Amino acid sequence: MIDVNDRRVIKRSIEVIKKLSSKLDSIKIMHLCGSHEHVICRYGIRDVLPENISVVPGPGCPVCVTTQREIDTAIYLAEEGYTVATLGDMYRVPGSKKSLMELQSEGADIRIVYGIGDAVKIAEREGREVVFIAIGFETTAPTTAAEVLSVKSRGIDNFYILNCHRQIPPVVEFLLEEGSNIQGFICPGHVSTVTGLKPYYELSSRYRVPMVVAGFEPVDVLMSIVMILRQLVEGECKVENEYRRAVREGGNPMAQKLIKEVFEPVDIPWRGFPVIKNGGLKLRERYREFDIYYQEDIPEMKEVVNSNCICGEILRGEKLPTDCKLFGRYCTPLNPVGSCMVSEEGTCNIFYKYGRFV
Repeated sequence: MIDVNDRRVIKRSIEVIKKLSSKLDSIKIMHLCGSHEHVICRYGIRDVLPENISVVPGPGCPVCVTTQREIDTAIYLAEEGYTVATLGDMYRVPGSKKSLMELQSEGADIRIVYGIGDAVKIAEREGREVVFIAIGFETTAPTTAAEVLSVKSRGIDNFYILNCHRQIPPVVEFLLEEGSNIQGFICPGHVSTVTGLKPYYELSSRYRVPMVVAGFEPVDVLMSIVMILRQLVEGECKVENEYRRAVREGGNPMAQKLIKEVFEPVDIPWRGFPVIKNGGLKLRERYREFDIYYQEDIPEMKEVVNSNCICGEILRGEKLPTDCKLFGRYCTPLNPVGSCMVSEEGTCNIFYKYGRFV
């Protein structure tokens, strides 16, 4: 097992990357996790890569890919008198006219919680109708599923979720199908602790693209780049597990069982993307009593997006925050224009935090 703090391993990884890159043309690798972007920016990994090797951020932030329509729906529900419980990152994401934070200042009942369990406690303790904004990839979906099962078994009838869960493999397939010119993927380790490696096998084989599941230390990211480049040099395209200290081949069967019991795949749009086939999860019919969309007649929400904001292009890996005329001037963490500047997992927020202005 790799010693993640061994400087010699880090130095050797950089040397191997340079050696392998000399045998390749321009290579574009995409990662799918805000935590990977933190590591890349904090430790200057892009600064040590050869000129022909680029690592771009993709749609790896669940807050960022949540659509404006979903934010506006949460705002509508709060205006209708529901108590809306949300994780902190969602609190300041701009809707078409305002954010949940701004709505709270107008008197709406918005609660910041640590997780869905806290939202259920509010419903039990106060007897109010509570809607929890359920976001996240396969990593957080099991927690939502477990709580839905618990709420149902206890007969709680004043708790609902605004379901914004997404799945990673379908968006990878969309990017490849659309001809995004990505030669390799660094896949998020925490998602794979749940799903395992299997969801990537067919994609890697069909599109002939290396995919490496990686951990969250500098050496993990560097080693994943080494593994992708080595595959490309040797003419291979397969799924590899760099994060073996945490990810098993089959993932977490219990978490997978929870997801399968409570959710089913659904076609859904992501911010910056059209509708992605099986890109999301929806509650199965036997649990629809907890889906706010089936309890409330919610009007159609029309998105009003700032034409100067390029969050969509950043999420698709087409541009970086430094390509945006708003970045660091009109759009900052204290005054975010787009979702990518709000969340700590957002690419713009990370670039701003680590002073990546050029």
